[in-house]
Amino acid sequence: MTQSPAPPATAGPPSPTGRARRVLRAVAVVSCVPYLGLKAAWIAGSHVGIPEGSSLLDDRVGMAVVNGLTVLLDSAVIVLALVSTRPWGLRVPAWLLATPLWVATGLLAPIMTGFPAQLAVRGAGGGGGRPAQREVFLHEWVFTVVYTGFILQGLALGGLFVLYTRDRWGWLWRGRMREVPVGAAGPAHRFLAVTASVLALLPLTLHVLWACGATAGLGERRAAERTGDFHVLEAVFALFLTAAVAGALLLAFRRGRELPVGVPLGLAWAGSAAAACWGGWLAPASLGVAQDIAGRPTPLMSLAYAGQMLVGFLVAAIVARHLAERSAGAARRAA
Repeated sequence: MTQSPAPPATAGPPSPTGRARRVLRAVAVVSCVPYLGLKAAWIAGSHVGIPEGSSLLDDRVGMAVVNGLTVLLDSAVIVLALVSTRPWGLRVPAWLLATPLWVATGLLAPIMTGFPAQLAVRGAGGGGGRPAQREVFLHEWVFTVVYTGFILQGLALGGLFVLYTRDRWGWLWRGRMREVPVGAAGPAHRFLAVTASVLALLPLTLHVLWACGATAGLGERRAAERTGDFHVLEAVFALFLTAAVAGALLLAFRRGRELPVGVPLGLAWAGSAAAACWGGWLAPASLGVAQDIAGRPTPLMSLAYAGQMLVGFLVAAIVARHLAERSAGAARRAA
């Protein structure tokens, strides 16, 4: 029978301090300033970065509400940076920390991957520009400033997350897949993994087709407004969906026996978070984008967003069950 590492029984709690962590914390906090500053200005009524005639100015109340919600989301980055670098952060319940970290991973990882890829495509002449008939919601510099800040947030928060989890729960993802106990990958895991794989077929196929230039399932306006940025974003969605399913299957069926346990866990964590968070963001957002028929999402678009969201939640459940059962098993052996 294979053995998984047990939690350290005698070592004291690790100290979440150190120069590297202080630097990463400072980067995470400072990189939030441009985004929070813009949002605060818009809530206060400023039009900085918003061109005249933008539809964002049509509904002041709605814009204030959305901006207020996104301010709360980005402010959570500052809270997470503090939690992962202060001694009291080691006493925070696991679920209370893991949930916002999972959401932050899901929202930031596709931006960290997609925005540099979009810039590369534009630099290579890949048609990243905006079609002439497409409405300009924001000035281009706003995207550059905001997305650069998001990338810095993701890098800093990701570094802090790795250091924090290594200190507090590192024993859960050390070792090789062959060392994972059979009990940590039971029938429930396999059922969830197979279900997620089947449900991923439709959104994954559509995202791949759209990334390759097909228009099947796209609305009339969305098809006309496609750019190189659109194709890159669809490829990123397909990439994270694939990562989620691959990580789930590796964990549930204990494949890749020589792989470090952290590889399938990382794939499932990042993939499920990106699929669920962006699917959950795009599904309701797309429903309110346009009132005319040409601008409304098609049923296939809605299914793609809803499908990837559901896949993300299923794979996240596999990760949660895997870690919980492995932790319980190690605790029983240590008792």
